[in-house]
Amino acid sequence: MKISTIESKFEETSDGKCAKAPNGMVATAFPDATQAGVEILSKGGNAIDAACAAAFALGVCEPQASGLGGQSLAILHHLGNTIAIDGSSCVPSLAHLSKFGKTDRSFGYRATTVPSTVAVLGYLHFRYGRIKWHEILQPAIRIAQEGYRITQLQHDLQKREQDNFLKIKSKSGAKYFLKDNQPYDVGDLFIQSDLSLVLMEIAENGPRSFYQGVVAQRIHEDMEKHKGFIRNDDLARIPWPIERRPICRKYRNVRICTLPPPAAGNTLLQVLMMLNYIPPKYIRTNSPEAFHFIAETFRKAFMYRKQRAYDPNTYYQIPNKKMISHEFVREQAWSIRDRIDPDLPIVEPTHQDTDTTHLSVIDNQGNAIGITQSIELAYGSKAAADGMGFLFNNYMREFEVKDPSHPHYLRPGASPWTSVAPAIVYYKDKPWMVTGSPGGERIYSTVAQFLIQMFDKKVSMGKAVKAPRMHCSVGGTIYLEEDRFKSDVVDYLKNMGYKIIPKPPFYYGAVHAVMQCVSKKEYHGVAEVRRDGTAGGM
Repeated sequence: MKISTIESKFEETSDGKCAKAPNGMVATAFPDATQAGVEILSKGGNAIDAACAAAFALGVCEPQASGLGGQSLAILHHLGNTIAIDGSSCVPSLAHLSKFGKTDRSFGYRATTVPSTVAVLGYLHFRYGRIKWHEILQPAIRIAQEGYRITQLQHDLQKREQDNFLKIKSKSGAKYFLKDNQPYDVGDLFIQSDLSLVLMEIAENGPRSFYQGVVAQRIHEDMEKHKGFIRNDDLARIPWPIERRPICRKYRNVRICTLPPPAAGNTLLQVLMMLNYIPPKYIRTNSPEAFHFIAETFRKAFMYRKQRAYDPNTYYQIPNKKMISHEFVREQAWSIRDRIDPDLPIVEPTHQDTDTTHLSVIDNQGNAIGITQSIELAYGSKAAADGMGFLFNNYMREFEVKDPSHPHYLRPGASPWTSVAPAIVYYKDKPWMVTGSPGGERIYSTVAQFLIQMFDKKVSMGKAVKAPRMHCSVGGTIYLEEDRFKSDVVDYLKNMGYKIIPKPPFYYGAVHAVMQCVSKKEYHGVAEVRRDGTAGGM
């Protein structure tokens, strides 16, 4: 498979979903955030600078998915080195399991871990950025002051979450993100004056001011007033990110690097490694059998994610290193049958639709970065910081609460497990593409299908992001993107023993990817067609 074939098929579109540029590329989940990244590149910033600016901007114009109250993880390539950035948030010191009520881990102030996003973006800029810190935040401040237009997606999510907003006694989230307790209308100008002041404080006094300054004191007072757990001493520790060694494996003729645990990069790599043992001709077509093979790789990979809540006496919990060893992956690939595997569990843990965001940036200096950040569920805990205009996350729901020996058992200082898997794709040892997606437990399947389209079906990034998507749970439930699959595929999978559930496009994540072409001096970018984002460059 020639890389030039993929590059030559790419076509720019007028809606900004597919873009070309000569000197660098940004792809994010909202046009204003993409423009923020491009603006910083134009001022001489590198990919890391642009990504930080875009990330802050997303917290303003995509508040349902991320913001100052959330957490961020990243993978980057800088000066020839690839680094995984574990920006996990952490449980505050007062949050003992015995103090939680029935719904406290999902909604309200007690659902919140100590936010890490400001620390992560500050660290990335300090270690790897070039331009001045205050310039990084200017686009976000401007968007907050001047406002942006509410989209159909945001209106729909506000309508879906309206009742949950109103469950919060203080109505703090509803105050900021609903209009008189009703969803904003599509096209409404949404201005966030309180948030702009917080961003100005961070711009002037640095990321530490969020954790040790006036912002921290106000968070402390707000939490204390509403019986939340975060206090000054939790914030003062500052959840600086941890640099980890990325995990890398080959898929077809490229090398893919992604995040190790607590992220889910090993699940993504295990899927792709299994597919390496399945001849491309079996998955290249849109035949019913092809979807069966892909579904079984999804099941097996997610089954063996170490943090899954299955009894280890029944389902062996393998070490992380073994999970992406060639011997183990080959064994798993060869165990795929011409029917649904009955040896995997049919009872599954419950899950809810999470809302996260991913952005990708690549510059003309050899730097590349992907950041996936979140406040967990759509609009997080539905509680907002009083007088500051940002939502608190609800990552408390991601902890184990029954097994104290579990690596993500809910205890003070613990970090939540996460399904994010941003990735950098290398061709001949140079960054060629950055990609990633939101979508909770469907992140690995969304990114895998995007790569399958490109490397097995030999289509461009633009066509790959538009292709129909599916997801298969451990228990054998296949979620198909509604009205996108032929009846013979659906009937075949039903006859194989899968349970079929159609889901709307939003369910299947949102790929944002950028590419530095090797066959021409050009940069390409794609933004998810199922959501609001755009790609743009300079």
